[in-house]
Amino acid sequence: MTLPALALGLACPSPVLAEERADAEAAELAYHNAQQAYLSGLMASDGWYTMEGGLRWRYVEYRGTGAKPTVGDTVTVHYAGTFIDGTTFDSSFDRGTPATFPLSGLIPAWKLAIPQMAVGETIEIAAPASLAYGPRGRRTIPGGATLLFKVQLLDIAGR
Repeated sequence: MTLPALALGLACPSPVLAEERADAEAAELAYHNAQQAYLSGLMASDGWYTMEGGLRWRYVEYRGTGAKPTVGDTVTVHYAGTFIDGTTFDSSFDRGTPATFPLSGLIPAWKLAIPQMAVGETIEIAAPASLAYGPRGRRTIPGGATLLFKVQLLDIAGR
């Protein structure tokens, strides 16, 4: 075998590798389509508001009065984060201890949705990957994941 033929053989993937790659690409496309389909199914008629970047949110408990945070505030919340299949990836409710965060340090979805709330209210957030952890993901969160949150605003520091 000549060197160019050997090099050509190395450059061409085997049929098995090509099939595995095609299967992986098809699975990834199906995953991303499912994420988008979930968001598209959240309708205004069910109480969902739509914000920039495809963010969806709705009230679970509405009070209509009280202080609302700004992105510069530190908030205390109870929250649960799940994937669209219902699997919980994090929950302060489960831990029994609320969390306190500077809102400016959180994912874009929270920076957009939390200022819509008053203290004492609870909302659900449906965050497309672009407003969550993006195409790369983070730790246990896969890239491209639509994330769902239930957030109860307990306090705004200094108010």
